[in-house]
Amino acid sequence: MSRLGLGTMTWGRDTDEHEAAEQLKAFVDAGGTLIDTADVYADGGAEYLLSRLTDGLVPRSELVIATKAGSTGATGRRFDTSRGHLLSALDASLRRLGTDYVDLWQVHAFDPATPGEETMHALDLAVASGRARYVGVSNYSGWQLAKAAAWQLGHPGRVPLAGAQMEYSLLQRGIEREVLPAALDAGIGVVASSALGRGVLTGKYRHGVPPESRGASPHLAGFVQPYLGERSRRIVDALATAADGLASTPLKVALAWVRDRPGVASTLLGARTAAQLQTSLSVEALTLPGEIRGALDDVSAPTHRYPDQGWTEL
Repeated sequence: MSRLGLGTMTWGRDTDEHEAAEQLKAFVDAGGTLIDTADVYADGGAEYLLSRLTDGLVPRSELVIATKAGSTGATGRRFDTSRGHLLSALDASLRRLGTDYVDLWQVHAFDPATPGEETMHALDLAVASGRARYVGVSNYSGWQLAKAAAWQLGHPGRVPLAGAQMEYSLLQRGIEREVLPAALDAGIGVVASSALGRGVLTGKYRHGVPPESRGASPHLAGFVQPYLGERSRRIVDALATAADGLASTPLKVALAWVRDRPGVASTLLGARTAAQLQTSLSVEALTLPGEIRGALDDVSAPTHRYPDQGWTEL
């Protein structure tokens, strides 16, 4: 799949069909193939919108479609990764997507109420039935990912996990503690989401919340708010300095940093408009010098304490 992927979390809600069509066309024209969605994005509207666009705009065979299942949308039990729920959700996704299979089917999050073996068996059944080509997980902790990977690899006939979709950016490097080492050890490719720190790394929040931004959206304001603190300000300032030195933009530098991290197979781009997406896609022309990469590593370094991977102090 392509090193840059197109995320559809806003499709069907903040991004209408016309704008989504423009985004998809720009993405494919730039050589992109990976389209990431989920059954809960716009309550299924994102999947349905993607199916409308693949009908006439882009042939299904040219896309790598990834979707996720397991979210319930309920406040009591947010996730249900039981075999019955997952396979029913997959069938519903296929109907909305208008396709017989998805290229990558992912468990949206870990469900402590369901035995891990049952969840993994659902992934096996999806591949065996031809409804999914590859499978993966999303938002798993290090021990959860390692256990799932070991279960699949340790039992003949089971399908190895191909991907782990995780949030990863200069503002969120938590996966470096345990998840990324576990993925590298098991040969699982990381699909990085929110590589722009939920939009904060573009620099647009340095002087407040723009009225047309995700931070001002009634659906997504709570998603952005955690990244508007003092630590984020220092990182964004350093990023802006690096961008000035490269005659580039904070957005491109932030994307390039994630794209080239060890273990990252693809980096998802989320945009409200085709113009925003075009800007993000142009990052493929940028390679970060080692000195700038090192400076960004330092200013955004996560704290590692015993017994984290890479811990240096008690």
